[in-house]
Amino acid sequence: MANESIGQSFQAHQHPAQYSDNVKYLSDGEIQQFIDDLDHNDDGFIDYKEIEQKLDQAHQELVPKPDAHHIIKRGHDSHDKDARHVFLRSLMGSDADRISRQDFADIVRQWNIPSLKQAKKDEEDEKTYFRRRPGWRKIRAYWAVHGPEVAFLALVISMQVTFGVWQLVKYYTTPEYRAAFGWGVVMAKTCAGALYPTFFFLILSMSRYLSTALRRSYYISRFINWDLSQDFHIRISCVAILLATLHALGHLTGSFVHGSNPNNEQEVANLLGPDSVPRPYIAYIRSLPGFTGLTALGLMYTLSLLSIPQVRRWSYEIFQLGHLLMFPIIGLMMAHGTAHLLQWPMFGYFLAFPTLLVLVERATRILLGFHSISARLKVLDDEAVEVTAVIPSERLWKYRAGQYIFLQVPKISFFQWHPFTVSSCRGNEMTVHIKTDGNWTRRLRELGGTTGDSEIRVGVNGPFGAPAQRFYDFSHSVIIGAGIGVTPFSGILADLQHKDDLDHGGPLGLTVHSDSSNETSQTTPGLTESSSDETRPEGQVRNEELLSDDDARDFADDYRRVDFHWMVRDRNYLLWISDLLNEVSVSQTWHRENERHRHLEIRLNTHVTAKSKSVVTHVYRWLLEMHRTKEHPASPLTGLLNPTHFGRPDFDKILDEHYDELREDQLKMRKKESESSPGLGDNLDKELKVGVFYCGAPVVGEILADKCRELTTRGRHDGSKIEYHFMIEVFG
Repeated sequence: MANESIGQSFQAHQHPAQYSDNVKYLSDGEIQQFIDDLDHNDDGFIDYKEIEQKLDQAHQELVPKPDAHHIIKRGHDSHDKDARHVFLRSLMGSDADRISRQDFADIVRQWNIPSLKQAKKDEEDEKTYFRRRPGWRKIRAYWAVHGPEVAFLALVISMQVTFGVWQLVKYYTTPEYRAAFGWGVVMAKTCAGALYPTFFFLILSMSRYLSTALRRSYYISRFINWDLSQDFHIRISCVAILLATLHALGHLTGSFVHGSNPNNEQEVANLLGPDSVPRPYIAYIRSLPGFTGLTALGLMYTLSLLSIPQVRRWSYEIFQLGHLLMFPIIGLMMAHGTAHLLQWPMFGYFLAFPTLLVLVERATRILLGFHSISARLKVLDDEAVEVTAVIPSERLWKYRAGQYIFLQVPKISFFQWHPFTVSSCRGNEMTVHIKTDGNWTRRLRELGGTTGDSEIRVGVNGPFGAPAQRFYDFSHSVIIGAGIGVTPFSGILADLQHKDDLDHGGPLGLTVHSDSSNETSQTTPGLTESSSDETRPEGQVRNEELLSDDDARDFADDYRRVDFHWMVRDRNYLLWISDLLNEVSVSQTWHRENERHRHLEIRLNTHVTAKSKSVVTHVYRWLLEMHRTKEHPASPLTGLLNPTHFGRPDFDKILDEHYDELREDQLKMRKKESESSPGLGDNLDKELKVGVFYCGAPVVGEILADKCRELTTRGRHDGSKIEYHFMIEVFG
């Protein structure tokens, strides 16, 4: 009976890994290693105190802070002590103080805990994935992940080389230029030619409006990856200052020296006119091209020094104000060629368009800073705050979860604007979650005071397009993110779930009813178990009614499915958005119990990828993860309602299972529709497009890209027409 009790205890709270066809459970060797570590005195028995001691050690190592949701830690109140005792007794399988090793091994086997060796094997399989594939598939997957960056950089470099070679050929092959100014003019003008597109893309990389506009086109955004604008801006700035320095050296040590030599006066006069000679070296320095060029170069070096990481950490305000030097630099560069000495002034044409874009953006941001709006600041914990603001109706652009904004808090600094992802947007109310890991964010948290909830004034600039915005193009999506990069997607999930609750009822208490003509709508309280049939929306059932398997997998016409996989190195990263994910979990549970036809299905999975140091730690973290009760449904480890997986996810198997489920649902739906409407025919053979969004390490992205292509090919061959569209998301 004891063994049956422990089995039933964990079956009531099964983890998805326990009923996966691909899981391998603890081997006999791992079970013996686990028991050997428990049996310190090697007496052939496992004592209650030995299990308790290991629990406390594992709990101390695994459980993060704050730990209000943990119910089995030593030192809690009497109710939690009882829960702790019940948990330990469930591990023992009886009320006895000791149990033989063999009997305990039989109990451990019934826990169905995934093998630690399998977790290590999955990690090795990830590293060797492409060894089992042809080389051309590796190249294709590499291009899917790195292609946009490579293509864009190739465009930039090709333009730099083209204009540089043009100037090189022009000044090297024309004897008059070299006779008047020597080798220096060739070097200076070659660098100047490369500088034209360099400055064009440098300034363009500062434009957020342009990146947002480019995102409206799926095909353009595939080949111009503007997510890397920050890294690209830094790199091309270094190239610009290098070319500008070589340009100056070409003139200062070459053309000015050669042109001021009295022996070359006739050649200079033939090129520039008789009034241009005699001209000493200092005259070249004092001329408009000389003065503007040297001043602009000096400001460029000043700007570079103010942009180094040490200055940014010391004073972000100086870092941002230093970037205002860009505008006098641009003005000086435009004036630099207006003397029209050697060729017509083309530099201004390259600078005009991107400069206009940036000026409009900066002017807009300044105006928005003077017109701040009221916002509510809520301190969530030691690591995060929440800012909620109602966006004025006169703002032209619609805010959506997954986009990002620039936020300014005048009480902290009028000049500092920081980018943050929109976590959720409900009507005109917009919310962002901010991790307090810097000076500005820490000062923002201090504004919350001791109450943790206060009113502040903020400036909001945006919204700007983000990689996640194409998410809404797919009815079926797979989201895979690593660490904090998954924030835009978690906001989208919360936004989708909120809208589903408004439309079809939910635990939050609001339901929107609309008549068939869509002329009127009414908002009424959400339904509960006691709601009457007259007020219950169509397709919704009572909690006490049991749904058949067919009904449970029946879908509404607007059905949307989202599979969410979040990879984190350490469980602490889960804390600051756990409330948001738990709200989604609660709503999903409510809809499963109350809806006959599902409208939105969100499957949340978190993967803690940190390696276990021992089998004991591995076993205990699985036991703690699965120990959930009605009073405490959240994981004692993460505080999340959704299941937590340990080890690196095997996306080869995960996507195979996803495809098989879609295929099964598709066949079931086709059969059902054919029986009810035999004349539908080709309408049942429409393509099913699945969006796979990924943000994380490139090696996993390459595996996902290859797998998506493989499943799409399979969909064509078996007639399902299921297509997987991979999109790499880079937040830079």
